[in-house]
Amino acid sequence: MHTLRLHLLPALLLISGIAAFAAEPKLLFSENFDQAGIGKLPAGMLVLSGAFAVQAEDEKRFLELPGSPLDSFGLLFGPNEKAGMNAHAKFFGTKQGRKFPTFGLSIHGVGGYRLQISPAKNAIELFQGDEPLAAVPFQWTSGAWTSLRIQSRPGSSGKWRVEGKAWLAAQPEPATWTISLEAGSEPPAGRPGLWGSPFSGTPIRFDDLIITAAD
Repeated sequence: MHTLRLHLLPALLLISGIAAFAAEPKLLFSENFDQAGIGKLPAGMLVLSGAFAVQAEDEKRFLELPGSPLDSFGLLFGPNEKAGMNAHAKFFGTKQGRKFPTFGLSIHGVGGYRLQISPAKNAIELFQGDEPLAAVPFQWTSGAWTSLRIQSRPGSSGKWRVEGKAWLAAQPEPATWTISLEAGSEPPAGRPGLWGSPFSGTPIRFDDLIITAAD
């Protein structure tokens, strides 16, 4: 009996490894800017507005949006996907007195769904294009990296679901979504996007962009 178990063990380990591999979502895009040139923009990124460029501090590279002018800016990156997708990025900003930046991560193009941190409102919001759809309370921390994740996936009765979460990047990712809604029909094809409004007059930084198929 013990001999049989020993013979079965490699097969069981192989099956379990295959199952774990199959459970990993398909990676569509990643960029951490470590190999990007200072003052430049990695290939494949499309700036819609704003002077986005790679910068560095303490040998760590990231994408940065200057603190002026005080307006709203964005760029597109990654694949032009129609199916459900899951996007992640990290953001860093600071407040100045009562002035706060806003920043967000979107999927499915300029008119798609955007997850936005709005510190002046103490809220995290979901938009479609520029139309606000939902908001929940969220306490942003100035001067710390914040992670955002947004996902679209098929829901029930032919509708689609959009989900988002935000957390301090130095802490474990929450298991549950912070905000979600039913989005109706399947979203159009479109690229993910980064968005920033440096209303505090200080730069906004972006890092660790990852796009996968939806869970």
